[in-house]
Order: sequence, then C-alpha cells, then structure tokens
Amino acid sequence: MQIFLTYGDIALASSLIIIVLLISWRLRLKLSKTLLIAAFRTIIQLSFIGLILAWIFAREQWYEVLLILTVMTLIAGSAAKNRVKRSYKGLLTDTLLAVGISAILVTAIAIIAILNVEPWYTPQFIIPILGLILGNSLTAISLTSNQLIESFHEQSGRIEMMLSLSAKPFEAVHEQIKAAITNGMTPTLNSMLVVGIVSLPGMMTGQILAGADPTQAVRYQIVTMFLICVSSTLGCTISALLIYRRFFNKKDQFILLQ
Repeated sequence: MQIFLTYGDIALASSLIIIVLLISWRLRLKLSKTLLIAAFRTIIQLSFIGLILAWIFAREQWYEVLLILTVMTLIAGSAAKNRVKRSYKGLLTDTLLAVGISAILVTAIAIIAILNVEPWYTPQFIIPILGLILGNSLTAISLTSNQLIESFHEQSGRIEMMLSLSAKPFEAVHEQIKAAITNGMTPTLNSMLVVGIVSLPGMMTGQILAGADPTQAVRYQIVTMFLICVSSTLGCTISALLIYRRFFNKKDQFILLQ
C-alpha cells in the first residue's frame, strides 16, 4: 500500500509544532521565535528544492545536475566553516577542499562502481546520495576542525615544548590531530552502532513508507552507512592535515593563526 500525502496532511503535521511552542513557553526556553523561523524555512526550502528537483529529474541534463552538485558542495563547505568558533584566513578553502574531495570521491565510487548507474548523472541517484554524504561529512569536518584549532590554541605551550625537544611538527601535534579526528567520527560511529536496533535511518524509513521492498531498503541503507563512514573519515583526515599545515610555516615553526 502506498499513501500519498496531501497539503492537509502536511498542515496537520505542522500543527504539532504547537506542542513544542507550549513547552518552550512554559519552561521559558525562549525558543519560540527560532522555532517558528526554523519551521517556516523548512517548508519553504524543501518545497523550493522539490520544484527544482522535479524539473531536473524531468530534463536529465548533465550540466544542470553538475551545477546542483557544485552548489550543494559549496554550501556544505561554507556551513562547515561557519560552525568553527575560531576562524582564520583560509579556513573556508580548507573546509571546501575537505568536504569536496571526500564527498565527491565517495559519491563517484558509489555511482560508478557500486550502483553502476547509467548515465552517471542520473539525478534521482547522484543528487540524494551526494546530499546524504555532504550532510554527514560537514558535521564530522566541523567537529574535527573546531576541536583541532581549539587544542592548538589551548596547548600551544606543550606543542612548542615538544618542538624544542627536537620533535617533528607532526609528532608535536599528533595527539591533537588524533583526538580531533576521533571527535569528528564519533557521531557517525554512534549511529552505526545502533542503526536498525534503536533507530531506523531516514533514507530507509522514507523508502519503506513510499512502498519499497524492506529488504531493498535495508540494502540501500547499509551501502549509504558505509559511504557516509568512509566520506566522514576522509573529510576529517583531510581537514586535520590542512589545518595542521596552516599552523606551521615553511621553517616548521608553530604559529597561532587568528
């Protein structure tokens, strides 16, 4: 059985936000304005992207699909940069490289080697897969970047001491890099540990609600979980290495960027 949602169904679901507004008002959380803006933007943004995707799906032009993928990647890189508390000149470039390289590489492997999509730019496959990977990668990259930059500032004395004891630049910051990458990977790993037991991921739930075969929905979810894990790991590693090089000059001297 396949159930088609009407605008009335969406309106009914939207009305449930009143419960959250009442909780916010009763506990004085001061989230009412933010919640209303978020709810409004959710409706407008998703409706707008739905119209765009419907148009692109109908046309299937490679250059239009490529434009959408580029815009998605640029927005993801910018979002990752904006979540870092201590910024520096060049951070946007670093986050764009980390997000772009990891997400595009893994998406290409998924489309060409795993799913064997022909042609590769078929929008119904490449756009949602890249979107899933970008959404998770930017979170992992921002967590890694934020912690690594903070640790460089907070532990600058320790790093300089290790350098004075003849440690190589990478040796001096290896512990900070390791901790930052682990921190960035934690949400992905936690999700993988409980998937199918505590939670049913959005992609799998959406396919089942749309009437897809549950076994196929599970297979797609397994593939996407592994793609997300690989992309997040690559993104965190690339981000950490790029930031690490920013904090050392050509003479391998540690510098604090502002």
